[in-house]
Amino acid sequence: MIESFVVGALNHLLGQATWARKQLQPFAGRRARFDMPPWQLSFAVTADGLFEPVGEGDVDVTVTLPAETPLVALQGVDHAMADAHVTGNAEFATALSFVLKHLRWDAEEDLSKLVGDVAAHRIAGVSSRLTFWQKEAGRNLAENLAEYLGEESRLLVPARELANFREELADFAQRIERLEARAKTLA
Repeated sequence: MIESFVVGALNHLLGQATWARKQLQPFAGRRARFDMPPWQLSFAVTADGLFEPVGEGDVDVTVTLPAETPLVALQGVDHAMADAHVTGNAEFATALSFVLKHLRWDAEEDLSKLVGDVAAHRIAGVSSRLTFWQKEAGRNLAENLAEYLGEESRLLVPARELANFREELADFAQRIERLEARAKTLA
């Protein structure tokens, strides 16, 4: 059930991206499998550059992902794929990786089918401004919290004080080494 949902979602995205389907068409009939315990997804590339679910059998490319991949994926596709282990046909794996990495959902296009072009454009604009605001608010909160913990509550050591301490410690270590060297010459 989840396999057909994932393949359907990927096909929807591929339907919006002619470039991606053209990239995959030369690999029609090739099969790939994504393994992420306990889940597994096997699919084949169709002649029109879409995916179709397939059962067990030989595959041309296997991508093995760690179980924590869904959580890491929240940080972006690059982070999620950093720990992936890929085996099989290198050319197919490269094309598949490129397509999956650059495939984006055109939400405004889908929304326009429901509410019209103008409303979809305005909703998408508001959504992007809201997303930007959330990122800014999160960054500001993190900076303010770090400043409070370091400067006012003194629960954390401020970065500049830590850097000064490191410099003083390195200087102290050099002085100890020189003192030990002098002591050896006197002995």
